[in-house]
Amino acid sequence: MKKLIALAFAFVCAASLCAFAGEGKKGPQLTDEQKAVYKKMVEKYDANKDGKLDKEEREKMSDEDKAEMKKIMPAGGHKKKAE
Repeated sequence: MKKLIALAFAFVCAASLCAFAGEGKKGPQLTDEQKAVYKKMVEKYDANKDGKLDKEEREKMSDEDKAEMKKIMPAGGHKKKAE
């Protein structure tokens, strides 16, 4: 009986963790200045109009715009893969 109660408790805990895991915000929050710069760059370079800058679109950015993005978002908004 104790094993059944322990198993039920473990299941409830696991289900609770899964339910609450999806409620958190994803990724870092951007400042208003970062949002404005990113919006400007998307409007200028988003060729496929999906609301994001993919790798090809970022490669077509001018050096000045790349510098502005790097200045305001030093991490580039992407996590680097561990090698």
